[in-house]
Amino acid sequence: MEEAKWHAHLGKIATVTAIIMYVSYGPQIYGNLTGNPTGYLQPLAAAVNCSLWVVYGYGKPQKDWPVVLANLPGVIFGLLAAVTGFIAQ
Repeated sequence: MEEAKWHAHLGKIATVTAIIMYVSYGPQIYGNLTGNPTGYLQPLAAAVNCSLWVVYGYGKPQKDWPVVLANLPGVIFGLLAAVTGFIAQ
């Protein structure tokens, strides 16, 4: 497989696994809302990190969509987990 195709496939796989990782905050958010609070610092740090990557990927002259799409759920779910964790404590 040529290198460009390999990188394209790797980008798609990495995007999907990153989305799965950040969607997995769902049970933590649910626990925060149902009386089983969890910490808020790690998801807040993830949300800040993902925000920086989204700005980086979108701000490039040639948009880096795998970077943007992989990190956008981290912003959303990280913030939700952080806010619900902070409120629940």
